[in-house]
Amino acid sequence: MSKDVLTLGIETSCDETSAAVVLNGRKVLSNIIFSQIEAHKKFGGVVPELASRAHLEKICYVVEEALKKANLSIKEINVIAVTNRPGLIGALLVGVSYAKGLSYAAKKPLIGVNHIAGHIYANFLETNFSPPFLCLVVSGGHSHLFRVDDYGKFKILGKTIDDAAGEAFDKVARALGLGYPGGPAIQKAAEAGNEDSITFPVAQIKGSELDFSFSGLKTAVLNYLNQQRQKGIMVKTEDVAASFQKAVVKALAENTRQAVMQIKADTLALAGGVAANKRLRQEFLKLSQDLGIKVHFPPVEFCTDNAAMIACAGYYYFLDGKISDFSLDAYAVSDF
Repeated sequence: MSKDVLTLGIETSCDETSAAVVLNGRKVLSNIIFSQIEAHKKFGGVVPELASRAHLEKICYVVEEALKKANLSIKEINVIAVTNRPGLIGALLVGVSYAKGLSYAAKKPLIGVNHIAGHIYANFLETNFSPPFLCLVVSGGHSHLFRVDDYGKFKILGKTIDDAAGEAFDKVARALGLGYPGGPAIQKAAEAGNEDSITFPVAQIKGSELDFSFSGLKTAVLNYLNQQRQKGIMVKTEDVAASFQKAVVKALAENTRQAVMQIKADTLALAGGVAANKRLRQEFLKLSQDLGIKVHFPPVEFCTDNAAMIACAGYYYFLDGKISDFSLDAYAVSDF
């Protein structure tokens, strides 16, 4: 396509209200994010009803700010892309309803985007990176290994059978009294700890070697904390955080190593909120050196939930003719 395409992305799948304008799927002209962390922090996690209400309050503002920062009007936008799955159903409905109304009023094509696909597409923002590659998507709700053959052509090689890695981070952080969100809190505490002080289990699933399981690891940490307290032994939070983080990273890296060898991948990419974790990035750099393959990380600001990645995905959906109609609905689960 020779003509430039300006895509307005809208993301409301969980606890960030975000809108962005992206040129030709790559150049980010604006990416506005309103975070609800402070509102949910006192509850130790996201409260769906509060999240939905916050999206309702901020959706108009973030879209207006995204257009303003990009110095554009809605008339100049070519495509509207919105996350419609997976996520909190009430939160998703706010974004989908707003996008449908805006699409109708402005007479712009509407595109529903899978949030997990959005994380994969985050790798293309502000870079020349392109398929094929192996991608690990790891976040609060998702832990997936994808073979990415081309834009929009993904095959799941492995996924979590219970808790996602990010969910385990949140629960362990809460048990350690580190607060919410768990990922950054665990990482910070782990920097002052000894990751070899405690050996926590790394699940291996027989017959499904590329799938993940973090429920057992989470339970092992909780049991360790309870046992130490019952014995009256003082727990060093930093050591527990570091040892837990090491176990999560080992599980993610080992399955990824197996997937690389299985499909003979020569390029590896990370995506999702946990992709911002420094320890995980270090392990992936080591993995790339050991296996002699290339590795790519999205910029940290595009790892967590954001609308720029949704706009990027929407652009490539648009090129492929995947236009949604006004029957577009929100779904709590993924279609992968």
